[in-house]
Amino acid sequence: MQKVPELSLRAYTEGSAAEKTRFIDQLFSGLKEYGFIILKDHPIDVGLLRQAYNLSERLFALPLDVKESYISPAGGGVRGYTPFGKEHAKNNKYPDLKEFWHVGRELPASDPLKSFFADNIWPTALPEFEPVFKRMFQALDDTGRIMLQALTMPLDVERDYFTRMTDRGSSILRLLHYPPIPEGAYKNCIRAAAHEDINLITLLVSASTSGLELLTRDGHWLPVDTAPDNIIVDSGDMLARITNEVIPSTTHRVVNPSGPNTSRYSMPFFMHPNPDAVLSCIPSCRGTDAKYPDILANDFLMERLRDIGLDPKKGRA
Repeated sequence: MQKVPELSLRAYTEGSAAEKTRFIDQLFSGLKEYGFIILKDHPIDVGLLRQAYNLSERLFALPLDVKESYISPAGGGVRGYTPFGKEHAKNNKYPDLKEFWHVGRELPASDPLKSFFADNIWPTALPEFEPVFKRMFQALDDTGRIMLQALTMPLDVERDYFTRMTDRGSSILRLLHYPPIPEGAYKNCIRAAAHEDINLITLLVSASTSGLELLTRDGHWLPVDTAPDNIIVDSGDMLARITNEVIPSTTHRVVNPSGPNTSRYSMPFFMHPNPDAVLSCIPSCRGTDAKYPDILANDFLMERLRDIGLDPKKGRA
């Protein structure tokens, strides 16, 4: 029976040389075979995870007019609140059954890349929200960088290859709420239609209820479930592009509830390169030829955001 591999990050960060090598091998093979792995023993404080989920539930319980006051003037849902039914999967005309909130990287005004980034929006109705989600963003960013560093050996690139590529990345922490589905409504929609992530890797703090499924290489849907405090990691289109699909981007979805029709909350962290990074085929993955031409990370991101119904102004992430 197929099962997404479960790995201990502590084996890589604190283990022996043999344990580190085994982690690297299992991470690489897991992403190639499934596009997903499950990460336990990570450094993110469990108390912080639970506090973040509690705040997320309180956020989406606010009145709609209050939530809509936090829609970003930059457009495209780049920061703050995005209402229910706004986003859809690429090549799918039906909206996903979700609302969400985005927290992104903050750069000083003097940074040359600042113009690529919209300002964060913090809900004044929840004063503790800002410090908690600043900590969450940093913790997930740090953990994602460790995961990418572990891939440098099998990809035969410098140890700091991904660190340099992502140190000012357009990464996004998304708070997701899938409300209960009214009986007979949205017959052509599911909570998140089949799609691939845009970015390098995604770190998903395990959701409040089940529903996540991945499409296996032999074409069937496999549920992805794990303990509440673990992190689900998957590979996105940008990583597939620079690895010439040695690490493919895996199709996944969130299905409607088959049991109790309750809300579902999840918290993916989409790890992106710096907006001025060039997505170019890694030499060790080239084979006979690169499948994709070079492209700036921000150009690729803007193209894909338009594909899913989000259209930021001025190319800002």
